[in-house]
Amino acid sequence: MMYATFSPLLLTGTTPEVSPGVTLFFGALLVGLILSLALEEKLHAKKSVIAGIFAVLCLILGDLFDLLPLGKVIVGGHGVDMPVYIPPIDWNVIAIILGSSLFVDITSKSGLFTWVAIKLTKASRGDPLRLLILYGLMTVVFSAVLNNVTAMIIVGSLTGVSLKKLGRTDRLLGFLLVEGLLTNVGGLLTLISSVPNIIVGTAAGITFVKFFLVAGPFVAVATLLTLWLGARIFRIHRLDTAREREEASALVAGFDENDGIVSRGFFWFGTGMLFLFILVIATASILPLIKDLGMGYVAGAFGLIMLIRYKATAERFYQALDWDLLGFFCGLFIVINVMEHAGVLHLIGKGLAGIINLGPTAGSSLILVSSSVASSVTDNIPLAAMLAKILEANPEIGPDPTSPFWWSVVFGANLGGNITPIGSASTLVAVTIIHKYKLPLTFMGFVKKAIPFAALQILLAVVYVLVFLG
Repeated sequence: MMYATFSPLLLTGTTPEVSPGVTLFFGALLVGLILSLALEEKLHAKKSVIAGIFAVLCLILGDLFDLLPLGKVIVGGHGVDMPVYIPPIDWNVIAIILGSSLFVDITSKSGLFTWVAIKLTKASRGDPLRLLILYGLMTVVFSAVLNNVTAMIIVGSLTGVSLKKLGRTDRLLGFLLVEGLLTNVGGLLTLISSVPNIIVGTAAGITFVKFFLVAGPFVAVATLLTLWLGARIFRIHRLDTAREREEASALVAGFDENDGIVSRGFFWFGTGMLFLFILVIATASILPLIKDLGMGYVAGAFGLIMLIRYKATAERFYQALDWDLLGFFCGLFIVINVMEHAGVLHLIGKGLAGIINLGPTAGSSLILVSSSVASSVTDNIPLAAMLAKILEANPEIGPDPTSPFWWSVVFGANLGGNITPIGSASTLVAVTIIHKYKLPLTFMGFVKKAIPFAALQILLAVVYVLVFLG
């Protein structure tokens, strides 16, 4: 019996012997998936259905061309019979989305998020621009200490509550889109803010403190510019007249943050659990036992703990889960895995490897832009792993935390998620929340609105890397 491990090819540095024609054929399938997602509104199909169909097609073609590592999977040193399409799915990501969604949904029943939303709304005195700034800063902080998906779920919930109470739902699209884009900016702040950070930082030998000191100034400037541009594009401005300001201030002064609190005991329990959740997620990489089980375990465990209060009616929370989002990710992970075995991602890597030879100035700039574009249409985790392997093996670069090439990959892999709604999990969640409120936004509609932000952020990153790190 043949035993197969599903360690990503990009991490091992090996690629199967695949003919160029087969690689290009599967590359065309990847393009087909991207185009289908772009035309989802015209196809009248959910993302999960589109990704699922391509996953089925890629699996059967992968088997036809003998690309897939069929056989038993090595788990904990033991061979386990498992379908070939199960191991490629990043179950940690699925668990994070599932667990954090449950946790946030149940915690919201305590009235905590309503309380926070009204407190922030009062601090803004009803001024839309102040509210955007406060929520934008909160998004960056949450994304730095939580994972981007959890941050977007929490902030998105708060935004919906606040704008509804203010009667400003006409600005909800702009708020949610800016917050979704800021999750990827906040994901640059620390070494543990995103998986690409961990992959690249470990390979380059970048410490937690070093990462924060280098990325911090960029995140601060990028956040301010994103908020400024968002306010201009979506016409979120200060109230014009003294009368408008007085009316808005009087309106928010009448809000009672305690309205949504049914049980004071559950409110404080939810508050304590939220702080504990943030603390455990932020330190999951260093906590004994937890670091082995991963953030998905943490999110799932906290979701189940909160579910105990509603143990007799748990099914209503299951029904509220976004199964389309979970199904989409499962299908996408399978497609990406087949693309790895077909040599598609390796082909992308070879093209990027040639760019390195152009030197620190032109090379790092092109690496940043290229990795941004690549991560906008594919999973940035295997992309970061592939580039980390290439840079680590390059004798002129190696594990050097001061090299601009490493930071180009970090910035590119994170900021590329702001170009398309499938570029990162958090932007996809933002779009899901937008659709939940029945706001019109297609795939291409997102791209058109996000391109100015992404272009500004990527341009700023190029200048930052060349001037301060080059």
